[in-house]
Formats: sequence, C-alpha cells, structure tokens
Amino acid sequence: MDRQYFENPILSGFYPDPSICRVGDDYYLVTSSFVYYPGLPIFHSKDLVNWQQIGHGIHRINQLDYKNCETSLGLWAPTIRYHKGRFYIINTFVSEGREARRDNYIITAEKPEGPWSDPVFVAGADGIDSSLFFDDDGRVWYAGNCIIPYDKQEYEGHHAIYLCELDPETFQIIGDKKIVWNGNRTTSKWIEAPHIYKKGGFYYMIVAEGGTFTNHSVMMARAKEIDGHYEICPRNPIVSHRHVSLMNPISVVGHADIVETQNGEWWMVLLGVRPYEGINYNLGRETFLAPIIWDEDGWIRLDTPYGLIQEKERRPNLPEHPFHVKMVRDDFHGEIDLVWNTVHPYSTGFFSLNEHPGHLRIHLQPEVIHEICTPAFVGRRQQHKNFEASCLMAFDPKADNEEAGMVLLSDHRFNYVFVAGRQGEEYVIRLYKTESGKNILISEAKGVFSKTVILTISATDLEYSFYYQLPGGEKTLFVANQKASLLSSTVNEGFTGTYIGMYASSNKQQSGNYADFDWFEYKALT
Repeated sequence: MDRQYFENPILSGFYPDPSICRVGDDYYLVTSSFVYYPGLPIFHSKDLVNWQQIGHGIHRINQLDYKNCETSLGLWAPTIRYHKGRFYIINTFVSEGREARRDNYIITAEKPEGPWSDPVFVAGADGIDSSLFFDDDGRVWYAGNCIIPYDKQEYEGHHAIYLCELDPETFQIIGDKKIVWNGNRTTSKWIEAPHIYKKGGFYYMIVAEGGTFTNHSVMMARAKEIDGHYEICPRNPIVSHRHVSLMNPISVVGHADIVETQNGEWWMVLLGVRPYEGINYNLGRETFLAPIIWDEDGWIRLDTPYGLIQEKERRPNLPEHPFHVKMVRDDFHGEIDLVWNTVHPYSTGFFSLNEHPGHLRIHLQPEVIHEICTPAFVGRRQQHKNFEASCLMAFDPKADNEEAGMVLLSDHRFNYVFVAGRQGEEYVIRLYKTESGKNILISEAKGVFSKTVILTISATDLEYSFYYQLPGGEKTLFVANQKASLLSSTVNEGFTGTYIGMYASSNKQQSGNYADFDWFEYKALT
C-alpha cells in the first residue's frame, strides 16, 4: 500500500465508542468493552494510525462488580482525558437493562497503562455515555445523556443531553443538572455520547444520535457559555452514512471524538462496521479515523471525498511510528497477553500460566457458555472476516460431562462450541451451536483423538469451518460451511462482536480436571 495512505479501521474487531486524547506527541485511546474482563482497553499511538494496547482501565477483579450482566450490558462508552499530570476515564456501568439503571464512575491514573484507581461513582448522575471537560478556569464539567420522563416523551428514543459541574476533588455534582440539548430540538432519537471542546470563543458539543444501527450519525452544536443556549449546527448531521447503501463497505458510522495534533491538524475517531451479505457484521463495531477541518462558518466537516469515511485514507502529518508486530502464535510464556479476556471478572482462578509453564491451563468449571455466567473461557476478538485460528490442547476427559476446546462466541444465546470429550470409553469430538438460546449438537465423531488434539476454525465472511488433527498428522475437516450470520450483531441485536477462544466445562457438575493449551494461533487470511 502507498505509504502516504493508511487503511481503515485503525482498530479492527470489537472496539466501539472510541475516545481519544493527546499528551504532547503521544495519543491515547479507550473503547467500550461491555462484560469482558479486563475492561476498557487502552491504546497508545504516535501517528494516529499505528496503535499498541498498553493496558485496561478495569484490570483488578475487585475494582468493579459486573453483577453477572448479559453480554451487551456492562461497561459502555468511556471517555479518556488528561489534565495537569493525571489521566481520567469516565464510564457508564449498565447492569439492569439497556433503558434501566445506569451508574457513572470516574477512575484516574498517573500513567495511561495504569494502575488505575478504584471507581468513584458520581451520585445522581443518571444516563449513559458520560464525558468530562476541564475548563480554563479550573472548573470541571460532566456531560451525559438522560431519558426524558415517559410522560413527557414526544417520540420513541426521546432523550436529552444534560450538563452539571463536578467537585474536582470528590467528583460529585455541584449545583443543578441542566438540559442543554433536548433531543426534540433536532428530532433526535437516542441522542447520546456528548463531548465538549473549546475553540475560538465557543464551547462546541458533538453527540451521537439515531441509534446504533444504520441511522447512526454525529451531530454538533455550540454556545458562548458552557451551560448556555446551544446553537444547532445547520449542516447536521456532520457525519453519517445513513444516506448511502446499507452495504457500503463502511456503514453505521457515528459516536465520535476529535483531537488536534501537535501540527495543527484535526482528526476524528469514530465507530463503524464492515457489513457482509444481509447487512450482517460479526466483527462488531470497529474504530475508524478520518480527517476533519473547521470550515469558514466555524463548524466541523469531514475533509474526505463526498464526506464519507473511507477504507483508504491519507495519513496524518505525523512521523510514521509502527509498533512491533505481535506473533500470530501465543505460546503462553510469561504474563497473559492483553489481547485475552474472560466473560465477567472471575471469582475463582480458573486459568493459570504457572501450573504447567508454557501452557495455559484451564480448570473445568460447572458453568456452561450458553447461559449468563462466568464460564471457563479465555478469548480474544475476531478481527478479520477471513481468518484461521488453531490451538494445541492436551485433555483427558474423565467423565461424559467433561469437555474442552474452542468457542466462537457472540453471546450466551448465539455461539459455536467445538470441543473434545468422551462417551463411555471412547474419546469424541463434538460441534454444538446455540441459536436463540437453544443448544444443538451438530456433529460428533468418535475415536479421533487421544488426549492431545489440534483444533482449527477457519472463516470467510459467510461461513465457519471446523477441523481437527493429531499432532504430526493431517488436518481433517469435521464440519464445513456453518453460517457466520449466526454470530452477527444484526442477528443477536447486540453491541459486541464475536470472540474466539479456549473453553472447558464440566456441565454443571464439580470436577478437578483441566485442559492444557500449549499454544493458540490466530492469523488473518486474504
């Protein structure tokens, strides 16, 4: 590729709701993570194109109680900011339903990689997608969304943006909350994700609206006083793909944050999806980058052809700064890589890198992955439509209820489970699928492994195929052409993307058994 250009997305796979800040010539970015732990992945860049994960905002098991949330609840839409030597992340924790209770908290750190503090919850701060603004006069402001009371709602999705001042030491609200942008002013559905910036004598606010699917967009307003009357941008939405084909290579764009480079350029990070047949997308909402300019009328516009987010975009005027490319194979030496997550923080240490050095040992747990729980699952994001993932597993099942292997996970209602187990005296390989919460055995093969097996899943944008082999033997196709759309965010109406990883279960019975994973390999295919 021409080195004057880069390819979008800058973060592929399930990395939605990006927020960005600059400190000198360093850039830091955080995204949503919902129920996955560690939570709130944090990235570092020097050139806005190449990013390296450096930590998580939620990285201690006792830091936040996830309350056994379902997959699309949990940690929504963080904002990262830097002020006078300290990093701040403000985040919404959603635990009782998408339109129910929402708690907003702040964590801080001296270094962006952490350690991050325990959360300080902002009492009385309802709504989602909270943001912080540090004004020049030392005052700290909170912006967030709220649901208009039901008896005053004028239409479905009638929300608003409110503002309030925070005590800079306690992070608690000072004075009253004030609605500064009622969604009815722009007939906005689900107006959310406010961010405030100060430029040229104005306070600018950008928001998301239109929901998280094909009507998603970015809107803008401004005021002379931060809590004053906000003038609506006459060119709203300033970013949207709602007017182009639903099968545009990049769709569902919105939820933006902006940053000025040390060279005076302005850039926007925002989410989008890359759909395939049927407007499906398994990778979830990803992070994209686009140049913006402040036009003569004082409003932002995309500095791109036709005002669209592009697959191939010109590079920022910054020195190129690539990071070391990670190996496609994880041999599980040293500490566990930042790429790996569990579903919820785990109350018991069900996995270990120390019990069998050079292996990831996963102890079988009674929990099953097709229920809301904390299963014995260690997974990573699917980041490409076409990929191949394999693992070498040593596992000696002792009873018919014991199984271990690989999982493709959308959520507890939609997944593929590719495992080894036993039936009586014979070892077996099985493939299950869970569709709309119903767990179904697709195929079973007996006598095809003996304690050690390599499992492989390959994918195109439309299908997954499953293989097994003995070490040193030939790879054997087990089941082909399973529909990828089973795991699409469109199908499950969820906010996350597909995970792939390692799993071990004793299916609601107690077990002292375990599976040892020698390596796990994930590689993109062209």
